[in-house]
Amino acid sequence: MFYRINMTDLTVTKADCPEYQGMGGRALSSRIVKTEVDPNEHPLGPGNRLAFVTGLLSGTGAPNAGRMSVGAKSPLTGTIKESNVGGAMGHKLGRLGISGIIVEGLPQSDVPYLMHVDKEGIKLMEAPQLKGLNIYDTVAKLHETYGKKAAIGCIGTAGERKMASACIGFTDMEGEPTRQAGRGGMGAVMGSKGLKALVVDDAGAPLVTFADEAAFRTAAKKLSKALLEHPVTSKALTTYGTAVLVNILNEAGALPTRNFSNGRFEGADKTGGETLEANCRERGGKTGHGCSPGCVIRCSQIYKGKDGEMITGGFEYETCWAFGADLGIDDLDQIAWMNRWCDDYGVDSIETGVAIGVAMEAGVLQWGDSAGVIELLHALGQGTPLGRIIGAGAAVTGQVYGVRHVPVVKKQAIPAYDPRAVKGVGVTYATTTMGADHTAGYSVTSNILGVGGKTDPLLKDGQVELSKNLQVATAFIDSTGLCLFVALAILDIPSGLEGIVEMCNARYGWNYSADDYMEIGRQVLRDERAFNEAAGVETDDLPEFFRQEALSPHEVVFDISREELKKAHEF
Repeated sequence: MFYRINMTDLTVTKADCPEYQGMGGRALSSRIVKTEVDPNEHPLGPGNRLAFVTGLLSGTGAPNAGRMSVGAKSPLTGTIKESNVGGAMGHKLGRLGISGIIVEGLPQSDVPYLMHVDKEGIKLMEAPQLKGLNIYDTVAKLHETYGKKAAIGCIGTAGERKMASACIGFTDMEGEPTRQAGRGGMGAVMGSKGLKALVVDDAGAPLVTFADEAAFRTAAKKLSKALLEHPVTSKALTTYGTAVLVNILNEAGALPTRNFSNGRFEGADKTGGETLEANCRERGGKTGHGCSPGCVIRCSQIYKGKDGEMITGGFEYETCWAFGADLGIDDLDQIAWMNRWCDDYGVDSIETGVAIGVAMEAGVLQWGDSAGVIELLHALGQGTPLGRIIGAGAAVTGQVYGVRHVPVVKKQAIPAYDPRAVKGVGVTYATTTMGADHTAGYSVTSNILGVGGKTDPLLKDGQVELSKNLQVATAFIDSTGLCLFVALAILDIPSGLEGIVEMCNARYGWNYSADDYMEIGRQVLRDERAFNEAAGVETDDLPEFFRQEALSPHEVVFDISREELKKAHEF
């Protein structure tokens, strides 16, 4: 079941959309954008589509299948974009039988709108009381009306101002807006549509049906077993969260420090998962927290300050790095507040942290100036000229200040793995359709963690093939509604992949093989690449300084040629 929302005439239309049947998640959002959006359309124009879509396994209770996809043409990159998010909404939409909500058009007034979704359908209503509110206050007001069991997705002032780094904040199972559709400016697209918030209530929804429910349950147990057996998904991530990677990457000499000028940070241990876990334990916080229904891995957490009051949740490695090593800051509590303000104003913490790192290189702030960073985040929230520059992302910040070291691909900030010392993920940054995105082909598995085999991260041998295969597999996983971290288990435990294949088949009555599902992944990449090429997106590559300047301590450069990178698209 699909809904089409036209924000110009405020119509809500229920549609079957047969052209999209049998698709979910990223496969669906990218096909919608490729089919319905002119590649030359301005991302904030009436012809762009904002698609909220569920995965193939959403609403089923499958382990770690609580994610959903948000798709549009990105105002940050100009490319096709899928932003993947956890929280409670994907599961609730799946239970309501909704495959996609497609939003188009531009509003005729400046009054923001609220979209309410339940078993009766979708209603649009004016919400002037939400205008100008940030995300935490927006959620609090909506909880007063709809209760804490409703799932909420909304934008803050950054989205209202259509900043290119604006995200959409979603509530977790406790009703806190700690989950973000973070990358690519989806919050700006939502703001351009005049849509402030979605509220989803699945009360009274019928049970999801299966072609073969017994087979589905058996298959689900296979995946659960794999996740509970693998040491990364059952112990490391559960205990320390994704921030366990801070010390691992620092030891590997691949933790980008002070705007990618070094691979090691002297304060890494103070900002890593071990310190995070100790603080949570001592202050009454929580680790081993699931971000969405059915989560087995439970890599999230609730992080509290020294006074025992919650600061933030979903405190990820990328944020600990972006406001830590990349800025020369080693105070985890200050970094937690930076995460909180990003979540509240509604901006991507990766893009914002990297943009501030570029500004620091230009001398706007000194390295390690945590108070100055928080002041700058407030400037972003207030929409001052300097705040708007940072909110426009790292590429624009570099242009404004004349900085050469601007770590972006397709104008999107490079995340927390230096591509010179983790060359597989460097290939992913350069060649993914999404702009620099580690999740699009997480070669860190083999390069650093030794999951799914071992590929020397400092050598170029085998990196293109590794990244290509992971990009295909990831595109499929993103289409199911499963968390990407299931890959950490199924790369080493084949029965986990069998479980995914068998769950999809049992849900829909299909008889597809694992190879058939990988073809879904390949088709996703074909769709996305075709859109980007028609939009005239720049050639795949990394910024030149990664090829020219050696990274300490290994003194290596990114040496995979542009011709070799082209092979990442040969499938």
